[in-house]
Amino acid sequence: MPIVSKYSNERVEKIIEDLQKVLVDEKATADLALMCLGNVVTSILQNDIKPEQRQAIADNFAKALKQSVEK
Repeated sequence: MPIVSKYSNERVEKIIEDLQKVLVDEKATADLALMCLGNVVTSILQNDIKPEQRQAIADNFAKALKQSVEK
């Protein structure tokens, strides 16, 4: 069963494009870009997610990330 997102592909792609533009404009190397994006993810988990949900969401995020690079 396919996953149905509540967000449009257009919105997701626009945000990704904007994030990538900032990294390119800053001439961020791959390691710096990953460090910055990782810090953003951590900040979102700590500030926007209920404490009792953080570990499960972090685990699912890590699993999805790993699966996306295994292809």
